[in-house]
This record gives sequence, C-alpha cells and structure tokens, in this order.
Amino acid sequence: MLINKTKNQVWNGRVKVADTFFKRFRGLMLTPDVNYALVFILPVESRINASIHMFFMFQSIDVLFLDSSRKVVDLKRAKPWRVYTPKESARYIIEAPVGVINAIHAEIGDEIDWQVEEERKAVPSPTSAINKINIKSSNGVISLAEPKPKLKGK
Repeated sequence: MLINKTKNQVWNGRVKVADTFFKRFRGLMLTPDVNYALVFILPVESRINASIHMFFMFQSIDVLFLDSSRKVVDLKRAKPWRVYTPKESARYIIEAPVGVINAIHAEIGDEIDWQVEEERKAVPSPTSAINKINIKSSNGVISLAEPKPKLKGK
C-alpha cells in the first residue's frame, strides 16, 4: 500500500521493494502487466543515480522520486523507450501502475510512505502429517477421507 501522509490518501495495491543491485537492475523490465508498485531503495541520494530508463517496458508507468525524508522531489508519467532524471536528488523511486499519482493526489513536497507485501513462500508439510491421511482411490478419482474413529470395546 502507498500512503500520501501529507494528504491522508491511500492506494491499496501491492508494494514490493527493490533493495539489492539485481532487483534494481531488473526493476519492471519485461513485466507484461504492471499491477504493483516497486520501491527502489538507492544506496545514496543523488540525481544521476536516481535516473531511470524505460527500455524493454511494454507500457507507461507512474514514477515518484523521493528524497531521503520521503518527500516527493519529482513525479512523471514515464513512457516506454525513454530516460528520466529527477529535477532534484532522490533516494527512493516508486514505479507504479498508471493512475497511482492521481489516486494518492501526489504533488512535489508531499511525504509518501509504503507498506510492503510480504513474500509468501510455500512451507512443506511434515511427512508424518501426510502419512496420517487416508487416501482412497476409486475409478481414477482420489478422495481424502479421515480415518475411522476407534470404537470403545471393540
């Protein structure tokens, strides 16, 4: 979720972070449908390091450039196959679907915050739990059934 703290406006979409060299290098390139915001955390605040390119992008995106205090120093509707440099030095860059800037009413000077969606990874089930499940097969159909309860006295 992206939050414009200055105007108390929220965009409830997914947010991911690009905080390593390889994540920043990949960015949103070759993403067929940009449906989440990507926050780039740069190692230092500068204009040149905050430059972005739109090579190998399939659609336009909204881009917010933030300084180290997370205040907007520039914002753009970035189009494919162009290069953009912010007007002022930036430490954070938010690349998001078109319409996010309008959704949070972002303007230069606004303070922007975000909440990152946690990556969910599959957790393997313990083998002992799987072995307790009674699996029956009938006519090529598999169904799960609980084991029959033991009756007292038998």
